[in-house]
Amino acid sequence: MNIYMLNPPFHKKFSRSQRSPAVTKSGVIYYPIWLAYATGVLEKAGFSVRLVDAPARGLDLADVLGQIDEFQPRLVVMDTSTPSIVNDLKVAEAIHAKIPTAVIALVGPHVTALPDEVLHSSPAVSLVARGEYDYTLRNLAECLDGGSDLSSIEGISYRTNDGTIVHNPDAPTIKDLDEIPFVSEVYKRHLVVEDYFYSITRYPEIAIVTGRGCPYKCSYCLWPQTLTGHIYRRRSIMNVADEFEFISREFPQVKEVFLEDDTLTVDQRRSVALSRELIRRGNRLPFTANSRADVSFETLKSLKEAGLRLVCVGFESGDQEILDAIHKKIAVEQFYQFRKSAMQARVLVHGCFMAGNPGETPQSLEKTLQLAKDLNPDTAQFLPIMVYPGTEAYNWAYENERLTSKHFGDWLTPDGLHKSVVSHPDLTPEDIVKWCDDARRSFYLRPRYILNKLVEIAYYPGESYRIIKSALSLFRYLFRPSIRQ
Repeated sequence: MNIYMLNPPFHKKFSRSQRSPAVTKSGVIYYPIWLAYATGVLEKAGFSVRLVDAPARGLDLADVLGQIDEFQPRLVVMDTSTPSIVNDLKVAEAIHAKIPTAVIALVGPHVTALPDEVLHSSPAVSLVARGEYDYTLRNLAECLDGGSDLSSIEGISYRTNDGTIVHNPDAPTIKDLDEIPFVSEVYKRHLVVEDYFYSITRYPEIAIVTGRGCPYKCSYCLWPQTLTGHIYRRRSIMNVADEFEFISREFPQVKEVFLEDDTLTVDQRRSVALSRELIRRGNRLPFTANSRADVSFETLKSLKEAGLRLVCVGFESGDQEILDAIHKKIAVEQFYQFRKSAMQARVLVHGCFMAGNPGETPQSLEKTLQLAKDLNPDTAQFLPIMVYPGTEAYNWAYENERLTSKHFGDWLTPDGLHKSVVSHPDLTPEDIVKWCDDARRSFYLRPRYILNKLVEIAYYPGESYRIIKSALSLFRYLFRPSIRQ
């Protein structure tokens, strides 16, 4: 049975698979990481699978329909996101018109949160695979291949012949992550690594996950609330180290690995153990990881010795009341101690700052910008709050009538850039986006920052491509407002 796994066409370079999907100002485009993991599981089960990333490859709908007509899949699996869902349903309808016998399954955070709404929106959609869908899709494919009834498949919502929507029980989360094939093996068979760019990593890079789920319950965070849950499940140290060796051997052009766990350092003892194993094996491949700002100097130092180059950290706000409101479970003072530890360990930092959380005011935004300048991370992003169905942040905005639009197409600008649809008593969505534009200019145009980057290029030539490519992309937007009047 042929299975077609699709990251659907939308805007060029639309980064659907990231936690906040959009066309990014720095040119970032994420791997379709969850589709790729599921592809590996389906291939391991013996199915003929084709994984296609239309935005990364620059494919339009006609290209995709041509491939589908040639491949004749029995099952088409489409990734989705909240800001692209209107487009994604249109793509599903076009595929259904081209090959009416194919089962079309939608996956991703948006359809997990709103399966009823999605299934009612388009008769072209056969079913939704909710949550962590690797084994759900495998079981579905085996069911379709054997002609069994869908009622036995956990984790799906589907439409019966009489139009009734049925929600089967949730599928259990995957406990033994070592059973899942290396995602880098899937990339090698199906994707072109040079299509992907993360502004915080050396190019080209490969993204993998060493563990799924996050025990923290930040109100805005998408994946743990919709896909992976709040229990951190770990791959074995040996399994992760084996994949590092595979990448080093099979991708000689790759300059860095991005460990895309929500928070790699949530288990600091494991982080140290992984460091020791990578050191024992003589790892020479640099890596970047997501981290909280409460990681110790000792853990950072150990990871640095193993190859850690940079950590991506969500600081979010410089106002303690806001941090408390979004359940960040951290104090502003810890940010400064973390920055000191990172500098001592010689680990670079990418800082994430967000505007528009509950309780936001012009005064709290000033605290956030001052925090960003005080910490002076290697790079920084300033994003308006993006609330997605399935998250506490979305429920807060919806229930408190803070949403200025309930049409998901309004979650992005016409160019596919981030915007906000959340209002506050003292801040409109336009105010929030404008603050992000202003903060970005204020941070990046400081003479101190520009001088540091020039020195970095001179002393660390390996960083030059990343810095220059990111800067060129960023400067296209730096003096242009995100929302045009």
